[in-house]
Amino acid sequence: MERGKPKGSDRRRAEVRWRGAALALALAAGAACGEGSGSPAPGGVAPLVQEGPLPDSVFSGLVARLSEPGGYFDTDNLISNESGYLKVMGALGAQGLSGGAYVGVGPDQNFSYLAALRPRVAFLVDIRRDNLLHHLLLKTLMEASPTRVEFLSALHGKPAPPDPGAWRTRSLGEVVAWVDGAVADEARRGTLRRQVADAVSALGIPLDSADLATVGRFHQTFMDAGLDLRFTSFGRAPRPYYPTYRQLLLETDLDGAAASYLASEERYAYVRGMQAENRVIPVVGNLAGDHALPELGRVLGEMGVELHAFYASNVEFYLWGDGTFSRWVENLAELPATAGAVVIRSYFPNFGGTHPSAVSGYYATQTLQPVRTLVEGRFTSYWDVVTRDALPLR
Repeated sequence: MERGKPKGSDRRRAEVRWRGAALALALAAGAACGEGSGSPAPGGVAPLVQEGPLPDSVFSGLVARLSEPGGYFDTDNLISNESGYLKVMGALGAQGLSGGAYVGVGPDQNFSYLAALRPRVAFLVDIRRDNLLHHLLLKTLMEASPTRVEFLSALHGKPAPPDPGAWRTRSLGEVVAWVDGAVADEARRGTLRRQVADAVSALGIPLDSADLATVGRFHQTFMDAGLDLRFTSFGRAPRPYYPTYRQLLLETDLDGAAASYLASEERYAYVRGMQAENRVIPVVGNLAGDHALPELGRVLGEMGVELHAFYASNVEFYLWGDGTFSRWVENLAELPATAGAVVIRSYFPNFGGTHPSAVSGYYATQTLQPVRTLVEGRFTSYWDVVTRDALPLR
């Protein structure tokens, strides 16, 4: 997950969107203040400490309040390139970190961690505005899809089976096989694109025609590539270890058990419930920036929830390289965190040795590290960062 700075026309577009988002925040905060019986905290986030769904006005207000102008990343990042992302699941579950707040970067890989950790609220923070748009696509499709087979079918523009409810007990392999074999219907695809555009527009987040076109393009990419979709970089050749979306879904934990958020209907239902309650909040932000994470620290304080897990992918590799790693650590330190909170990261051995936790057959290594180690440590190298106090996967 490379990170960069906004530049050129990207910066100008981001500044225009930021001004629009600031106006939306003022409107959303005012709307939120009129909802519920209690006195709202600053920013109109009082409903977050209550049970039940968050109003769309609060959801859109938090997106605006927390977001920064978007930056550049040389990939679409529609799916992960971390084939071993589930190898950490057993160790993650052993930490006893259910509840609280979850923060992560990137695409739907986060949903598998949500299904395991069962947080109260999640924030998906990524420097690319495209990541926010991608998550709005996934959110609207998930809310409209009661079952896994309906969600995967809609994501790829395929018809769902005649009785999708009967598929609740089917294996993920069977669900994947249905989506692989179903014949695409252009009329169905057109209907899906229109429904997504309407649903995304109704969320109250300021979106221009270019944003809606991007959401549609992402959806079309899933439709065209199907489950053969791979992580795509711009200006770099595809790596042979990049998995297909099919492989990612069917990946297992260290014990060989299916462990993605689509591995069972119950896991999917949990994540879908968070989406329906507006408790998965996409944010445009640089982990080493001066707004998104510091402001998130204030929001978590207002909510009265603590950070339990932060999925950072391999963002720190790039932050270390451009000299902003210390700022990331300072930002992390501003988030209220439970004593056992962890950073979930991915290590790619492109410029280093084999990680001690490496799993045979997987290029990248998924690791866990206590947040306190990262916040309190003085590191001499990126290798020091990814290996110090790495929690055992078994």
